[in-house]
Amino acid sequence: MKLLVVGGGGREHALAWKLAASPRVSRVYVAPGNGGTARDRRLTNVPITAIEELADFAAREGVAFTVVGPEAPLAAGIVDVFRARGLRIFGPTREAARLESSKDFAKSFMKRHGIPTAEYRTFTDAFAARRYVEERGAPIVVKADGLAAGKGVVVAQTVEEAKAAIDAMLLGQKLGASGARVVIEDFLAGEEASFIVISDGRHVLALATSQDHKRLRDGDEGPNTGGMGAYSPAPVVTPEVHARVMREVVMPTVRGMAEDGLPYTGFLYAGLMIDGDGAPRVLEFNCRLGDPETQPILMRLKTDLADLLEHAIDGRIDRIDAEWDRRAALGVVIAAAGYPDEPRRGDPILALPTDSDDCVTFHAGTALADGRLVTAGGRVLCVTALGDTLRLAHARAYDAVAQVRFDGMQYRSDIGHRALKPRG
Repeated sequence: MKLLVVGGGGREHALAWKLAASPRVSRVYVAPGNGGTARDRRLTNVPITAIEELADFAAREGVAFTVVGPEAPLAAGIVDVFRARGLRIFGPTREAARLESSKDFAKSFMKRHGIPTAEYRTFTDAFAARRYVEERGAPIVVKADGLAAGKGVVVAQTVEEAKAAIDAMLLGQKLGASGARVVIEDFLAGEEASFIVISDGRHVLALATSQDHKRLRDGDEGPNTGGMGAYSPAPVVTPEVHARVMREVVMPTVRGMAEDGLPYTGFLYAGLMIDGDGAPRVLEFNCRLGDPETQPILMRLKTDLADLLEHAIDGRIDRIDAEWDRRAALGVVIAAAGYPDEPRRGDPILALPTDSDDCVTFHAGTALADGRLVTAGGRVLCVTALGDTLRLAHARAYDAVAQVRFDGMQYRSDIGHRALKPRG
């Protein structure tokens, strides 16, 4: 069968790579794809991004089903369009995707359904928002209500820093319509984890746990990014924590969406803060796989991904299990010069490691220009490796990173540091 993956980042390269490994899959189209998917003979890039044109392509080519990678097409209603035309697609509807596309929607949903999260208020008036920050104190978190490509969250360490973020979003319109409303929420202490499930609207299948690294530089310093690396599994999610997340977060969310008339089908990602007592609270929901969490998670998945997604589309995810490689996986993002504020594009990528069964370089911000591979986005590559231990996966990934060459490349040297340090 032929499949279509919508998107062009590292997450979509990993999805297409995994789907192409299925013996039942003859061709995976990636729209629009990137330089890495262009170089894989099993994958075919399709230079289409408009939703109606994607639906036309899927119908014309007899695509068995479509998988949506990024959040923007989901928020724009791609699932609604495909379903209206009788085309099989995996992802939430436009209204259900508001769990990610509107922070205010997500917070009010969680409050209504008793899902643990930080206290918050939503504002459109900068003066009222500044006054609220003065009352609550710092540290405090300022979030743009809408989608902002990972740049809409400011964890302010001081009241003045929070006020500056409010002014930039509400008065300076730094994020345009996405920042026309802001959600201000209490700072949560603890350790973060990414908890992702496949939902068919009623049942869920939990994927392997993972942990992302949002800050640009070692030691969790520097500006927030879309993610500079990830590893799986995340030791902070113990079996007890896993059970609590399923009981207190995941199932109430799926049931709540159904009760609200918005049955949720797709990947559901809960970004969690887990405190010292193992209590999980939701930082955010995403309506798709995380990037770069996808890369280590799919490196560890042994079950046929196409089978899993077909079961979910058919409402039968409870009838299949996922098998996981016992090894750990770790991915290191290599970003372009100037990332995250003003990433430079067009630098030739002069050298890459050779892919193997236990180390793969997934492409994100790459393109082919006159037959040469060049940088074409902020996060350029994610070098992802398996190892019998996380320490071995770390060593293997960084050995491969050392073989990458392009001007201005930047990456963290401490991915996995929380899990690698001795735990008392």
